[in-house]
Amino acid sequence: MAKPDPMEEIRASFFIECEELLEATQDGLQQLDDGSANGETINVVFRAVHSIKGGAGAFGLKALVRFAHTYETTLEAVRNGSLSVQPALIKLFFRATDHLSDLVRAARDDTDVPQEIGDALLLELEQHLGDTDEEDAAGPDIDFQPLGLSLDLDIEDADEPSTVPTYRIFFSPDSEMFESGNDAYPILSALAALGEAQVACDTSKVPDLKSLVPETSYLSWDVEVLADVDEAEIASMFEFVEGLCTYRISRCHEADIDSDPIDHAGDPVHKPDAPPAEDTEAPSLANGDGAPDNGSMAPASELTQTAPDRSATQGQSAAKSVVRVDLDRIERLVNLVGELVINQAMLAQSLQSSGLSPHSDAMNGLEEFQRLTRDIQDSVMMIRAQPVKSLFQRMSRIVREASAAVDKDVRLVCEGENTEVDKTVIERLADPLTHMIRNAVDHGLESTADRVAVGKPPGGTVRLSAAHRSGRVVIDVSDDGGGINRARVQQIAIEKGLIPADAALSDTEIDNLLFLPGFSTADTVSDLSGRGVGMDVVRTSIQSLGGRISITSVPTKGTVFSISLPLTLAVLDGMVVDVAGETLVLPLNMVAETMTVTDETLDSIQPGVHVVRVRTGFVPLFDLGYLLGYRDKKDSYVDSVALLISHEDGSLGALVVDDIQDQRQVVIKGLDDTFHRAPGIAAATILGDGQIALILDPSDIISKANEMSATVPQKLEA
Repeated sequence: MAKPDPMEEIRASFFIECEELLEATQDGLQQLDDGSANGETINVVFRAVHSIKGGAGAFGLKALVRFAHTYETTLEAVRNGSLSVQPALIKLFFRATDHLSDLVRAARDDTDVPQEIGDALLLELEQHLGDTDEEDAAGPDIDFQPLGLSLDLDIEDADEPSTVPTYRIFFSPDSEMFESGNDAYPILSALAALGEAQVACDTSKVPDLKSLVPETSYLSWDVEVLADVDEAEIASMFEFVEGLCTYRISRCHEADIDSDPIDHAGDPVHKPDAPPAEDTEAPSLANGDGAPDNGSMAPASELTQTAPDRSATQGQSAAKSVVRVDLDRIERLVNLVGELVINQAMLAQSLQSSGLSPHSDAMNGLEEFQRLTRDIQDSVMMIRAQPVKSLFQRMSRIVREASAAVDKDVRLVCEGENTEVDKTVIERLADPLTHMIRNAVDHGLESTADRVAVGKPPGGTVRLSAAHRSGRVVIDVSDDGGGINRARVQQIAIEKGLIPADAALSDTEIDNLLFLPGFSTADTVSDLSGRGVGMDVVRTSIQSLGGRISITSVPTKGTVFSISLPLTLAVLDGMVVDVAGETLVLPLNMVAETMTVTDETLDSIQPGVHVVRVRTGFVPLFDLGYLLGYRDKKDSYVDSVALLISHEDGSLGALVVDDIQDQRQVVIKGLDDTFHRAPGIAAATILGDGQIALILDPSDIISKANEMSATVPQKLEA
């Protein structure tokens, strides 16, 4: 088995961290755009871009470093107040972040990004900088070459005292740092790029040739840099070698700078093993042993790091510990939990069939086993659950690009970004949401002139929201456009031969025509629409996740596309029922209550159409066995068992079943793509006795029954 490449592992970690930094950048820019930013917001954005640049420099990603440096310089101009924040500048920052994201992904996937796009953005950023030095705007010219013992950075000495703070950095790499593929030169070069710098290499620990061990690191460096930055920014240079080196950052007093300069001949200002000076104000924390700082300077503040406790030494609140785990390992854990649930159900069924007393030790132990199984399952599901925030942020870029393509002013508003969903669901939602967002921008929103003509604001709004309802997650994509032109939709469907010319359709049925393959209301083919591919793909993708999609549209007010999805694709709490000799499972969270139908509660509004009386009024009654094609309709529903089904919109429906077996956790097993997807069949599961049972989507069953006939329920066709 090949040994893992440490360098590749570090690169992978860098790109994962880049995704987090880009997310923080998007958050900060969104706050600036919304007007909810505080004084720290621009600093967060600046530090995120700066960290990406620093890591990219360590890996020699010159294109990424070049773009990030100019972007960072523009952010610095905003941070120090020389450049004011205007709406046009924020839009440019959003576009720059999009391109920065493209560069990161291109570096990760070893692909190319068109250089002209980056050059155009760089030109716009430099125009905002005004008279920024061209060499500085183009980024630091770092030549990634092996490091010699002496380092000439060609930095001129300052002739006059400056108010810019001076920092002294002691840097001593561990042997593991070089073994992992890192080098000291990019770090020293990045430090030198901060301002006027002087560097000295300490070679005093290098032994004679006979005693030298090639794998051991003997060198250390002292750097004195004059730069208008804070300690945290300097510490960020060492982010990707944390735990692989020792470094100290000290801010010097002006007197110390004059009296104790760095010796350019190669003698360091202070050595790690030198005795402490009497006037040292604060002890060094290097190596965690409390050794005092060296040299004669009295630091005003000091940051020492042996990694990974840098945040604590900076006086910041300690962040939560995070462990990154490969998704394959989590998937294996989820599968094992699924097998545990199945075995627990088999054990329960075996003990129950053995005739043991419910109060026996074995049955009591089984109950405890069931509780532990549920706790384990809940914990594993929490590991896979992720906020939809990252997905919503990706849609922000889609809105910007789509609105620019059709020359519309569109604003995206996101709500419920912290709603957590299974990671698998989030990944598979990206394409459907992209289609829906583009559809809302292109078709849903009117042009600026049309909006002004009817008294609407010139800019349109697309709203993306997520929330938990009835044990499912509901994602709404809405716009404040003109709504669906149902007459035009029906006419196009007739012209394309999708429906008969004399078809009498309800508003809901006309809206659902948008999901037919090949249907499009666009007059011409463009980059966004017109080929008849989109909404049919959306519905297919949502259905493959066990979800549903519905449309609500009000003329002149706008349209809402609502997606209802299960929280997880692994395990659910189900109600096991018997219908015509078949064992079926319904999601327990959709069953509001169970009831027995009696003469007093059953009414018939016309032949074949029954309703059942409940506390809140009358609810339509549907024969589940007949709708699924298992048997003919019953002659009488009196004394039948009915399940009251609660839909996401609050409406109710009743399904007639023959008997209720049990309530239990079941493991969801997706149906293979070779199987035809019958309406109302969401997935399958394995019961405790090894029997396979279908998992139903009761809302889909009821809605399909209503669509097929508004008067008499008919059997669902597979």
